[in-house]
Amino acid sequence: MSSTAESVPAAGHERLWSVDDHLADILAAVHPLDPIELQLPDAQGCVLVEDVTVPVALPPFDNSSMDGYAVRTADVAGATDEFPAVLTVIGDVAAGSGALPEVGPGQAARIMTGAPLPPGAEAVVPVEWTDGGAGGGAATAMRPAGAGGEGSSGEVRVFRSAEARDHVRSRGSDVRAGDLALEAGTVLGPPQIGLLAAIGRGSVRVRPRPRVVVLSTGSELIQPGEELGEGQIYDSNSFALTAAARDAGAIAYRVGAVTDDADTLRATIEDQLIRADMVVTTGGVSVGAYDVVKEALSSVGDEDEPGGGVDFRKLAMQPGKPQGFGSIGPEHTPLLALPGNPVSSYVSFELFVRPAIRALMGREDVHRPVVRATLAAGKTLSSPAGRRQFLRGTYDAEEGTITLVGGAGSHLIAALAHADALIVIPEESVSVEPGTEVDVVLIG
Repeated sequence: MSSTAESVPAAGHERLWSVDDHLADILAAVHPLDPIELQLPDAQGCVLVEDVTVPVALPPFDNSSMDGYAVRTADVAGATDEFPAVLTVIGDVAAGSGALPEVGPGQAARIMTGAPLPPGAEAVVPVEWTDGGAGGGAATAMRPAGAGGEGSSGEVRVFRSAEARDHVRSRGSDVRAGDLALEAGTVLGPPQIGLLAAIGRGSVRVRPRPRVVVLSTGSELIQPGEELGEGQIYDSNSFALTAAARDAGAIAYRVGAVTDDADTLRATIEDQLIRADMVVTTGGVSVGAYDVVKEALSSVGDEDEPGGGVDFRKLAMQPGKPQGFGSIGPEHTPLLALPGNPVSSYVSFELFVRPAIRALMGREDVHRPVVRATLAAGKTLSSPAGRRQFLRGTYDAEEGTITLVGGAGSHLIAALAHADALIVIPEESVSVEPGTEVDVVLIG
């Protein structure tokens, strides 16, 4: 998104912050969490802070990629359906086998997928190339070990020849000892966790997922599942923002809605600090008579904590003009105070909270992807002068178009639920015609 010059307030007027300046202020104050050692199941989603080298080759030994027979290539040279090679079966080799039989001239060992290649053997012939030790034509499957009759002993007929190393996974063919398995900065997803386990690492040093506490404010809020009373609405913001925090990579805790009482809110937040690397509030940051967050936190006990305190601002954006940011408590826990309207709070989360969460994680990709797309609206879109507007839309990657969903109202949560992108109308634009190229933030 394009950068906007800082707004300079006229005498007696409050400064109007740009979106970029507010975000820059947040990211300058939020630092990655200190690294810790975590067991693999707990490290998923975390950022690795050390290079991990391979202690042992993977696979650690030559092994079979097929169920079949381990053979010497000379013994099956020229084998055909009409003139099969007839070999003596000297035993079974299963995955995890200890002592291995040695395959000599005219011999074969039954071998299972993943089992070590026995000494003397040079290749594996799949069971489908043999009679499976049962006589007759080509087998379709391996007979169970010890199933009786010929199989793990006796003879096997091989109907095709094999080259050296056929169907053999070589030692170190995946990674070799001393190779770099994963470099610092890698985000640990399921494949990376699997690789770490495969090379024997039970724990790794990572930046942990931040713990984010989300709470709504408002005496009118009740929990879903309860019966609405006169003047009441369901608390949707805390559910949406908690889910968004988890989607961003955090461990998120949702606190039930707090009534419009500054002392209660202040006490609730202070109680949550023990489990918070970040606090996110929604509601109570505007200029109304019951803007409890401003009342509770403008004078929060930070006098003894240099650098602390929460600053409440007005931003040149729509929706989401009122915002708050700062730190509270002895650990200077970051706090972001978002507006209470559902769309305002969610757009604010995407623009400010999500990057802050990912900065705490040590992620380099803190921002959502931004692409250019052609506006497919059926009518001209209007935008307030001097404000960066964010409208909900659906993005068509194949067509390179963006279509408006719903209107500009900050309460239209149904439209938000069907959007996968934000249409960005810059501050200097007051209208955008259909067919115009615009910036699009991909949130889906």
